[in-house]
Amino acid sequence: MPPSSAALALPRHHPNHPNHPTIHSTVSWLFLSLLFLYIVYYSTLLFEPAPTITSTTIQTATNEFQDSENLQTNTSKPPTEVLRFDTELKHIAFGIAASSRLWRIRREYLKLWWRRGETRGAVWLDRQIRTTKNENLPDIHISNDSSKFPYTNPDGDRSAIRISRVVSETLRLGMEDVRWFVMGDDDTVFIVENLVRVLSKYDHNQFYYIGSTSESHFQNMLFSYGMAFGGGGFAISYPLAVELEKMQDRCLKRYPGYYGSDDRMHACMSELNVPLTKEPGFHQYDVHGNLLGLLAAHPVTPLVSLHHLDVVDPIFPGMSRAQGIKHLLESAKYDSASIIQQSICYDKKRKWSILVSWGFAIQIVRGILSPRELEMPTRTFLNWYRRLDYTAYSFNTRPVTRHPCQKPFVYYMTTTKYDEARDNIIGIYTLHRERHPNCRWNIESPEKIETVVVLKKEDSNRWTKAPRRDCCRILPAKRNGTLFLWVGNCQENEVIEL
Repeated sequence: MPPSSAALALPRHHPNHPNHPTIHSTVSWLFLSLLFLYIVYYSTLLFEPAPTITSTTIQTATNEFQDSENLQTNTSKPPTEVLRFDTELKHIAFGIAASSRLWRIRREYLKLWWRRGETRGAVWLDRQIRTTKNENLPDIHISNDSSKFPYTNPDGDRSAIRISRVVSETLRLGMEDVRWFVMGDDDTVFIVENLVRVLSKYDHNQFYYIGSTSESHFQNMLFSYGMAFGGGGFAISYPLAVELEKMQDRCLKRYPGYYGSDDRMHACMSELNVPLTKEPGFHQYDVHGNLLGLLAAHPVTPLVSLHHLDVVDPIFPGMSRAQGIKHLLESAKYDSASIIQQSICYDKKRKWSILVSWGFAIQIVRGILSPRELEMPTRTFLNWYRRLDYTAYSFNTRPVTRHPCQKPFVYYMTTTKYDEARDNIIGIYTLHRERHPNCRWNIESPEKIETVVVLKKEDSNRWTKAPRRDCCRILPAKRNGTLFLWVGNCQENEVIEL
């Protein structure tokens, strides 16, 4: 939906005491010269290239993992009686709603997650376009004429009717052995392994309408907390899709004043007496700005989808939006179940709080913040309606920093490797250089850490167990400027104690 044109700035938090020394009114030319040289030098530090990740760094990481006395063997086992269904990727048919006007840009997102020969489905466009052979894309179809349906909403676009019929038209393609129809937009990226994990919890022979709501409280009030927002994607079981196809055209004629496709779909689901089954891993991302705060504090559930990628900033600095998502999916290849899952630990000696979002970013903060605070998203982003402040989210948030000394030092994932000999996954995270306020605390600055190495094992069964964050431990370091961490299943009696 089109965002408001009004601009909104993030709230600023000022310390109670001055952090910057005052400048005397009389300054000699020598002092000005030194100040100029200092500024030039500091600027070069800010924009210097990230340290090169060498094979030596990776080998050091594996040795630390092997030698660490802190690492214990995980003896926990998945439950023996977990009701799950044998759903596979081949049982899912995707219906992708696309626009010919935006296709040239949006198809780059689709290429990132589509797997020719494995994923099935179709892209539905409003008119014919030029195509290139051998592109990693689904079959392209043209939506049927929907001009006979009335549309009276003054703020929307009647393409919403066409898009609301994507599931029914995908059903009419007659694909065999389909258990689930999954709808998404052309700027929706799915983590398909996690989609399969989520749908495997449900009996595809029953009527299921699965998805999630918006991050904006106002959006949910305007539409419904019981509606699956279509951009984040939603799933409909096969028998429900059959019933929907029978009645949908009649249903659509009853709601000409609705805005979009997803509220029309919700109206038809209500007529079929089927409520929304909420899965918070489907993400509409009705926000603007930097997704760091949301991704780093992802709920303890599989990451299923990302949407509105053209609206938010690239998730990795220095990359395009599509490149950033591709970079994230590189880590997902090694442990898709754990992608961006949060872990919390503390360096008690240096009084640091450490927040790990595996495969994405690590944040180190001076001082000890409680896990209850760290698991809450920081407001690095803006509301969809920019005139609304941070109270208009549908979840709790916290300011980026309460004190200038506690602005986090962020380390973004540079590379993820698999050590076959030791059956370990090694993640290398590099400090993102940015200006930090002057800090007068007598606490060592994390800026001395250039690289964080995270070691873990694949945990493909984590979602067959009760949801729980991974535990995080600091490993002994044998080189300056590098912090070694281990993340994985918590041991018996293991808790985060401040």
